[in-house]
Amino acid sequence: MGGNSPCASCKLLRRRCAKDCIFSPYFPSDDPHKFAIVHKVFGASNVSKMLQELPVHQRADAVSSLVYEANARVRDPVYGCVGAISYLQNQVSQLQMQLAVAQAEILCIQMQHEPVIPTSQMGPDDDKSFHLQNSLSQYLNYGSSSNAIHDSLKKESIFGDMIS
Repeated sequence: MGGNSPCASCKLLRRRCAKDCIFSPYFPSDDPHKFAIVHKVFGASNVSKMLQELPVHQRADAVSSLVYEANARVRDPVYGCVGAISYLQNQVSQLQMQLAVAQAEILCIQMQHEPVIPTSQMGPDDDKSFHLQNSLSQYLNYGSSSNAIHDSLKKESIFGDMIS
Protein backbone atom coordinates (compact mmCIF):
# COMPACT_ATOMS: atom_id res chain seq x y z
CA MET A 1 0.00 0.00 0.00
CA GLY A 2 2.80 2.38 0.84
CA GLY A 3 0.40 4.99 2.24
CA ASN A 4 -0.77 5.64 5.77
CA SER A 5 -2.30 2.27 6.57
CA PRO A 6 -0.41 -0.97 5.98
CA CYS A 7 -2.21 -3.96 4.48
CA ALA A 8 -3.48 -6.72 6.75
CA SER A 9 -0.45 -8.91 6.09
CA CYS A 10 2.09 -6.20 6.90
CA LYS A 11 0.13 -5.34 10.05
CA LEU A 12 0.12 -8.96 11.19
CA LEU A 13 3.77 -9.50 10.30
CA ARG A 14 4.67 -6.11 11.84
CA ARG A 15 6.57 -4.79 8.90
CA ARG A 16 6.48 -1.67 6.75
CA CYS A 17 4.09 -1.98 3.81
CA ALA A 18 6.02 -1.14 0.63
CA LYS A 19 4.42 0.33 -2.49
CA ASP A 20 4.95 -2.93 -4.34
CA CYS A 21 3.66 -5.16 -1.51
CA ILE A 22 2.22 -8.26 -3.17
CA PHE A 23 -0.39 -8.69 -0.41
CA SER A 24 -1.87 -5.18 -0.29
CA PRO A 25 -4.29 -5.50 -3.25
CA TYR A 26 -5.78 -8.72 -1.85
CA PHE A 27 -5.58 -8.34 1.94
CA PRO A 28 -6.88 -4.87 2.85
CA SER A 29 -6.24 -3.49 6.32
CA ASP A 30 -9.96 -3.46 7.16
CA ASP A 31 -10.16 -7.29 6.93
CA PRO A 32 -7.28 -8.63 9.04
CA HIS A 33 -8.91 -12.03 9.65
CA LYS A 34 -8.69 -12.87 5.95
CA PHE A 35 -4.89 -12.80 5.93
CA ALA A 36 -4.54 -14.19 9.46
CA ILE A 37 -6.28 -17.43 8.54
CA VAL A 38 -4.38 -17.81 5.25
CA HIS A 39 -1.11 -17.13 7.06
CA LYS A 40 -1.97 -19.68 9.77
CA VAL A 41 -2.66 -22.45 7.23
CA PHE A 42 -0.24 -21.73 4.39
CA GLY A 43 2.33 -19.28 5.74
CA ALA A 44 3.07 -15.81 4.40
CA SER A 45 6.16 -16.91 2.50
CA ASN A 46 4.30 -19.67 0.63
CA VAL A 47 1.41 -17.37 -0.22
CA SER A 48 3.83 -14.74 -1.47
CA LYS A 49 5.58 -17.30 -3.70
CA MET A 50 2.25 -18.56 -5.06
CA LEU A 51 1.07 -15.06 -5.90
CA GLN A 52 4.35 -14.11 -7.57
CA GLU A 53 4.17 -17.15 -9.84
CA LEU A 54 0.70 -16.22 -11.09
CA PRO A 55 -0.24 -13.60 -13.68
CA VAL A 56 -1.73 -10.49 -12.05
CA HIS A 57 -5.21 -11.16 -13.49
CA GLN A 58 -5.38 -14.56 -11.70
CA ARG A 59 -4.17 -13.48 -8.29
CA ALA A 60 -7.52 -12.31 -6.91
CA ASP A 61 -9.11 -15.67 -7.72
CA ALA A 62 -6.14 -17.47 -6.17
CA VAL A 63 -6.45 -15.44 -2.97
CA SER A 64 -10.16 -16.19 -2.85
CA SER A 65 -9.42 -19.90 -3.20
CA LEU A 66 -6.71 -19.76 -0.54
CA VAL A 67 -9.06 -18.03 1.90
CA TYR A 68 -11.78 -20.61 1.20
CA GLU A 69 -9.41 -23.56 1.64
CA ALA A 70 -7.86 -22.04 4.76
CA ASN A 71 -11.31 -21.68 6.35
CA ALA A 72 -12.12 -25.30 5.41
CA ARG A 73 -8.77 -26.47 6.86
CA VAL A 74 -9.48 -24.71 10.14
CA ARG A 75 -12.83 -26.52 10.36
CA ASP A 76 -11.41 -29.86 9.17
CA PRO A 77 -7.60 -29.98 9.38
CA VAL A 78 -7.30 -33.36 7.65
CA TYR A 79 -9.63 -33.13 4.65
CA GLY A 80 -10.36 -29.43 4.21
CA CYS A 81 -12.54 -28.72 1.17
CA VAL A 82 -12.39 -32.35 0.04
CA GLY A 83 -14.17 -33.40 3.22
CA ALA A 84 -16.96 -30.92 2.63
CA ILE A 85 -17.29 -32.05 -1.00
CA SER A 86 -17.40 -35.71 0.06
CA TYR A 87 -20.06 -34.96 2.65
CA LEU A 88 -22.19 -33.17 0.05
CA GLN A 89 -21.73 -35.99 -2.49
CA ASN A 90 -22.98 -38.47 0.10
CA GLN A 91 -26.03 -36.29 0.69
CA VAL A 92 -26.72 -36.15 -3.07
CA SER A 93 -26.42 -39.92 -3.31
CA GLN A 94 -28.86 -40.43 -0.43
CA LEU A 95 -31.34 -37.99 -1.95
CA GLN A 96 -31.09 -39.78 -5.31
CA MET A 97 -31.93 -43.06 -3.60
CA GLN A 98 -34.87 -41.48 -1.80
CA LEU A 99 -36.07 -40.06 -5.13
CA ALA A 100 -35.83 -43.47 -6.81
CA VAL A 101 -37.83 -45.09 -4.01
CA ALA A 102 -40.47 -42.34 -4.19
CA GLN A 103 -40.72 -42.74 -7.98
CA ALA A 104 -41.13 -46.49 -7.53
CA GLU A 105 -43.92 -45.89 -5.05
CA ILE A 106 -45.63 -43.50 -7.48
CA LEU A 107 -45.37 -46.06 -10.27
CA CYS A 108 -46.75 -48.74 -7.97
CA ILE A 109 -49.75 -46.57 -7.14
CA GLN A 110 -50.25 -45.78 -10.85
CA MET A 111 -50.14 -49.48 -11.68
CA GLN A 112 -52.81 -50.22 -9.08
CA HIS A 113 -55.14 -47.83 -10.89
CA GLU A 114 -54.40 -49.08 -14.43
CA PRO A 115 -55.61 -52.45 -15.71
CA VAL A 116 -52.82 -54.90 -16.50
CA ILE A 117 -52.98 -56.14 -20.09
CA PRO A 118 -51.07 -59.33 -20.93
CA THR A 119 -48.31 -58.59 -23.43
CA SER A 120 -49.71 -61.09 -25.93
CA GLN A 121 -52.92 -58.99 -26.20
CA MET A 122 -51.18 -55.64 -26.36
CA GLY A 123 -51.68 -53.44 -29.37
CA PRO A 124 -49.66 -50.44 -30.54
CA ASP A 125 -51.70 -48.13 -28.27
CA ASP A 126 -50.73 -50.12 -25.20
CA ASP A 127 -47.07 -49.17 -25.47
CA LYS A 128 -47.40 -46.79 -22.51
CA SER A 129 -48.63 -49.53 -20.20
CA PHE A 130 -45.83 -51.85 -21.30
CA HIS A 131 -43.18 -49.20 -20.59
CA LEU A 132 -44.84 -48.40 -17.27
CA GLN A 133 -44.64 -52.07 -16.26
CA ASN A 134 -40.97 -52.25 -17.27
CA SER A 135 -40.18 -49.05 -15.40
CA LEU A 136 -42.00 -50.30 -12.33
CA SER A 137 -39.99 -53.52 -12.23
CA GLN A 138 -36.75 -51.57 -12.62
CA TYR A 139 -37.64 -49.18 -9.80
CA LEU A 140 -38.87 -51.96 -7.55
CA ASN A 141 -35.62 -53.85 -8.05
CA TYR A 142 -33.68 -50.68 -7.25
CA GLY A 143 -35.92 -49.88 -4.29
CA SER A 144 -35.53 -53.32 -2.74
CA SER A 145 -31.76 -53.04 -2.73
CA SER A 146 -31.84 -49.46 -1.53
CA ASN A 147 -32.17 -50.53 2.12
CA ALA A 148 -28.87 -52.40 1.91
CA ILE A 149 -27.27 -49.44 0.18
CA HIS A 150 -28.87 -47.05 2.65
CA ASP A 151 -27.56 -49.06 5.63
CA SER A 152 -24.07 -49.20 4.17
CA LEU A 153 -24.08 -45.40 3.86
CA LYS A 154 -24.93 -44.92 7.53
CA LYS A 155 -21.65 -43.73 8.91
CA GLU A 156 -20.21 -40.82 10.73
CA SER A 157 -19.57 -37.79 8.58
CA ILE A 158 -16.40 -35.78 8.77
CA PHE A 159 -18.31 -33.17 10.75
CA GLY A 160 -19.07 -35.64 13.54
CA ASP A 161 -22.77 -36.18 12.90
CA MET A 162 -24.36 -39.39 11.69
CA ILE A 163 -25.28 -39.65 8.04
CA SER A 164 -28.47 -41.61 7.67
